[in-house]
Amino acid sequence: MKKYSVDILLLALGSLLFAIAVNVFVIPNDLGEGGVTGLTIISYYLFEWSPSIVSFLLNAVLIVLGLKFLSKQTAIYTIIAVCFNSLFLHVTESWSIPSEEIIVHALFGGVLTGVGIGLIIRVGGTTAGSTILAKIIHKYLGWSVSYSLLILDLIVVFLSYFIIGIEGVMLTIVMLYVATKTMEFILEGANRQKAVTIISAYSKEIAFEVSTRMERGITVISGHGYYTKENKEVLYIVINNQEIIKLKKIIKQIDNEAFITIHDVRDVFGEGFSSI
Repeated sequence: MKKYSVDILLLALGSLLFAIAVNVFVIPNDLGEGGVTGLTIISYYLFEWSPSIVSFLLNAVLIVLGLKFLSKQTAIYTIIAVCFNSLFLHVTESWSIPSEEIIVHALFGGVLTGVGIGLIIRVGGTTAGSTILAKIIHKYLGWSVSYSLLILDLIVVFLSYFIIGIEGVMLTIVMLYVATKTMEFILEGANRQKAVTIISAYSKEIAFEVSTRMERGITVISGHGYYTKENKEVLYIVINNQEIIKLKKIIKQIDNEAFITIHDVRDVFGEGFSSI
């Protein structure tokens, strides 16, 4: 019960921040948005229809159409997020921050949008809208969800060109980029890790130096070369970004011809890292 209460509070906070981004930073500066929110803003510019009502109606239709594409909890959280979003779009309708620096509004709009959507997704909800359309496109056309989302957002953004002009479109794209990066930060955190795979004839020496000088755990995987059939020990290590240079120096001192691959790791759980 405590978990669900925290989730609902985060859904409310995310929806509030998203609504502030739309009403305080986007609409007053004649900027656009992607997806259903973008269509909502276009309808406001053309007909002065209330964003809260239009957003609720469009998302309600999409939720009905795409309900079978969402899990039970995701569907419930999405409905809650849509209701909160519509409520806060109405509450913050008259809010404003006077400023003549439109780029500042675009940047802050992107940050608040990213934080808001990130919080909603982090607890297991969605903002409905283009997310559901993207899942429908994926089912029937085979496109990836992320690619479908990008296409849908860009279509709406470029449609708004006829209303907000080319400068407005360019600033909107900047805002969406900032929102995407901010959302990634909320979902993935600031302390991203690196997974390193090392193949060397001196794997034991490298493992010893890494263990003693860096105090990092190492997993040794048995393998062999496909062509040579020679048995090899493959080292697998997870470290943070700041330790990469130190690891490279250790490997170079022992085996300058070692084969190394380095991958970004989004989440790491276990001893020495975050708890699950």
